Amino acid sequence: MSSINKQVIQLSAEVPSELGGQRLDQIAAQLFAEHSRSRLAGWIKDGLLTVDGSVLRPRDIVHGGALLELNAEQESQGEWVAQDIELDIVYEDEHLLVLDKPAGLVVHPAAGHADGTLLNALLHHVPGLTNVPRAGIVHRLDKDTTGLMVVAKTLEAHTSLVAQLQARSVSRIYEAVVVGVITAGGKVDAPIGRHGQQRQRMAVVAGGKPAVSHYRVLERFRSHTHARVKLETGRTHQIRVHMAYVNYPLVGDPVYGGRFRIPPAASPTLVQTLKEFPRQALHARFLELDHPVTGARMKWESPLPDDFVWLLSLLRQDRESFEQ
Repeated sequence: MSSINKQVIQLSAEVPSELGGQRLDQIAAQLFAEHSRSRLAGWIKDGLLTVDGSVLRPRDIVHGGALLELNAEQESQGEWVAQDIELDIVYEDEHLLVLDKPAGLVVHPAAGHADGTLLNALLHHVPGLTNVPRAGIVHRLDKDTTGLMVVAKTLEAHTSLVAQLQARSVSRIYEAVVVGVITAGGKVDAPIGRHGQQRQRMAVVAGGKPAVSHYRVLERFRSHTHARVKLETGRTHQIRVHMAYVNYPLVGDPVYGGRFRIPPAASPTLVQTLKEFPRQALHARFLELDHPVTGARMKWESPLPDDFVWLLSLLRQDRESFEQ
């Protein structure tokens, strides 16, 4: 089972005069900005964040000169098993790590996937992640989507990365092979929520969460397009749902793929590859964000996986064989 060690957090700060007269939760959020407001509020309510040794409510007014002291333990985040599963780590320091996820790896334990997930692998690689919400996972990739993911190794990094994702300052750019020939790039601004009848599926629905994707053409083929998609938001299955919504579903998508299509008179190899492509053709190619501690802008690129490269080469050969 996961480690039962708890991370002790001890902080203290004197309230400067310019913050005096505000609510305790507002002051704490400014003095201890490396922790989220909700986490701080919970600690105040639990009596772990005191003012001059006294327990106050989050809404109580605190005056300049008062001493705030935090003595908290970050609870272990669930009884998860650490497992020695190989990870392709492209960058790591004491605050975060960036990895290149393979196809077939589930990110987070859930019904049907109690272990063998990325989370289990991360706990083996960094045991201290038991003390970070969701073991530091701040955004997900679907099981069969490949490419770059960032993981927070500390509470402070977790707070920063979640804030950057909410502020849409993390740049996440994907590449996909879609069914259909896209004539020009575009933007999909359509809310996403659970499908009305099929709860495992997402769909564009009125009242769903705002979702925005931008796509552009990298290369056109006879019946397919190699496209680049930039996410503004990060909804579940967002690219798969949005591209299907504009009638360019992803090759190999078992859920949103729609009608199967092959170019007329295509080679048997291409036909077989399109029919049997084992996953949605989607790869998280570029990731760019501000380092949670230094503030430096950092960027990474992941090469396209072999199955993706093979598919593109077959589509290219097919197009060239029909060009006059």
